[in-house]
Order: sequence, then structure tokens, then C-alpha cells
Amino acid sequence: MKRIFLTCGALYGALAVALGAFGAHALKARLAPELLAHWGTATQYLALHALALLATGLLMERQPPRRSLTLAGQAFLLGTTLFSGSLFLRVLLDMPSWGMVTPLGGALLILGWLLLAFGLWRQG
Repeated sequence: MKRIFLTCGALYGALAVALGAFGAHALKARLAPELLAHWGTATQYLALHALALLATGLLMERQPPRRSLTLAGQAFLLGTTLFSGSLFLRVLLDMPSWGMVTPLGGALLILGWLLLAFGLWRQG
């Protein structure tokens, strides 16, 4: 799993930069300020949780396998995909109904951070 977390973290980082630039240059003149704010939030969370995935993968490399770290990484991976992905789709497809998925992604991100904290606490 650590290889998946490290690879996805790096890919999410690249995607965050690319989509942030796309929003700033290609979408800025075409979107309402509210939708542009959603795009910005999606790219910020994508970048932040790219780093969280990288940190989780690196922690897994440095210590014996811990279930809490594996679950944290899985929560970050799925949570980021749902949170940022739903916001990107909401903006691109002009479908506010995608916003219903965003809180589920957010809850998974919170869970990921709590699991990471638990895993770090347990390692002493």
C-alpha cells in the first residue's frame, strides 16, 4: 500500500498544480466567483492531501506495518478523490447535485487525519 500512497501522492500533487493553473487561467473569465472559489478549494485540498499521502507512505516505509496508517492512507486517497473530485465535477458540469458527495469526502479526510494521529501516537 505504501507504494500506492506515494505514487498517488505525487500524482495528486502534479494534478493540483495543473488544475490550479487551469482554473486560474482558463476558467477565471468563464466562471462565477462562487464556482471559481469551489475550484480553488478543490485544488487546495488536493494539494494538501497529496502531501498527506506522501507522509503516510513515508511513515509506512520507516516502521513496521500499522493498520492505522494503512487505513489513514486509504481514507486520504478516497476522501480526496470524493471531496476534490465532486467539486471539480460540480464546476465543470454545472451540476450542484455533485455537492452532496463533498461532505462524504470531507468526513473521510477527517477520519484519515485521526487515524494518522492514532498511528503516530501508538508508535511512541
